[in-house]
Amino acid sequence: MQGRNRIERNETKTPVSFQKQVWGLAFPISLQAMLQSSFGIVDQLMIGKLGSDSIAAIGLAGKFASIYAVVLNAVAAAAGIMMAQYIGQKDEPEVGRSFFLNLMAAAAVAVWFGVMSLCMPEQIMGLYTKDQEVRHIAAGYLRIVAISYVPMAVSVLLSTLLRCRNAAVFPMYASIGAVLCNTLLNYLLIFGKGGLPVLGVTGAALATVVAQMVLCVLMLVCFWGYSRRKSSRLIFSLHLTARNRKQYLGILCPIFLCELFWSLGENVYTAIYGNMGTDACAAMTLTIPIQTLVMGALSGLGQAAGILIGKWLGKDEETQAYQASRRLMRYGMYGEVLFSVLLLVLGKFYTGWYPVSGQIRDTAFWILAAFGVIMPVKVQNMILGGGILRSGGKTGYIMWIDFIGTWLVGVPLGWIAAFVWKLPIFWVYFLLSLEECVRYGISMMLFRRKSWMKRLDGTEKKE
Repeated sequence: MQGRNRIERNETKTPVSFQKQVWGLAFPISLQAMLQSSFGIVDQLMIGKLGSDSIAAIGLAGKFASIYAVVLNAVAAAAGIMMAQYIGQKDEPEVGRSFFLNLMAAAAVAVWFGVMSLCMPEQIMGLYTKDQEVRHIAAGYLRIVAISYVPMAVSVLLSTLLRCRNAAVFPMYASIGAVLCNTLLNYLLIFGKGGLPVLGVTGAALATVVAQMVLCVLMLVCFWGYSRRKSSRLIFSLHLTARNRKQYLGILCPIFLCELFWSLGENVYTAIYGNMGTDACAAMTLTIPIQTLVMGALSGLGQAAGILIGKWLGKDEETQAYQASRRLMRYGMYGEVLFSVLLLVLGKFYTGWYPVSGQIRDTAFWILAAFGVIMPVKVQNMILGGGILRSGGKTGYIMWIDFIGTWLVGVPLGWIAAFVWKLPIFWVYFLLSLEECVRYGISMMLFRRKSWMKRLDGTEKKE
């Protein structure tokens, strides 16, 4: 009770140093996320000139590829939780062990998804759409993009490590170079400029692969440069004691299952949209890049929360961790309101860019409007579930919250709205998105109980 009163008395005081820490992490992380999402936006804008079949195909292929991205981010999240706490404890052997173990896990995931995408893309895309032409185009895109999975895994893990080291600007710089590469290659390969053949969707896939490889090389250079400047090196180790193994699996497995179930749920949503017709699917696909861009712009707060709160918990500073968590949620609310207003004001301009029918453009705008309404709750969940509640390693909480939200609320509501009530797609999207409200309610109850505030212990620490 005394700690709680202290938190409330100090709540109005926001140290400049804390704001600098948040800004120093959140801004480069958010900008990097926006740059990464621009891969999809550039593809969409340029492919949009080729018609609704190509738009739908690249959106559906991207949805399956997003399962890999989500699982990879789960591994990176586990790495971030562990490294942030061990950096707070100044336990360098455990920092190195955390990085290399998760790098191996990420590489294994990349190989598994790559083999599936290379060997059975037609069968995978058949789960998303009955349109033979869209399925064929999407399968070709997926088969090529699969080549980028391994370099993407390396980039994500290096990025996580540098963020935990308070060097988030390096991944941001690398992402700028990769985005410039992706944009240029898209222009050259999709439309056949500079004497190159017109490759359309295939060109977009090739551009993505090359850009991800460039990003990987740039990340390795940034990591090498940072290590030399700081005269630091990672201590290589893959050894796990029984306690380490239990702790590691206790963090990773719930995150893995949580992200996998969430991603599968998102893919069920996509299958619902796809089976509502090609026009409905195309309208939803038009909105995905802007949704990803907006969420990316606010994602830095969630990831900064996980790193900052994890370091405080690692140092046994629970009062500061709780107080900072409340501030971060408040900062997120400011950004949410701003972006919601911008989205509603500029939505028509964005959808008007695409040479599709007026009905598709209008439907896409109403989907964006529904997204703008539900976005504040989405972002609060991203900060709470994606950062704060995970920072103490109690990742099982989020697994159950996401399972309840997605599979007990979102999927049933979406299915009923689409195929029983036969509502327009923007109403289907809004109703299934109400699962975010369920997640938020449960997350706030857990946050206030403070049972998530735990400190990790490595094998090098003497008891």
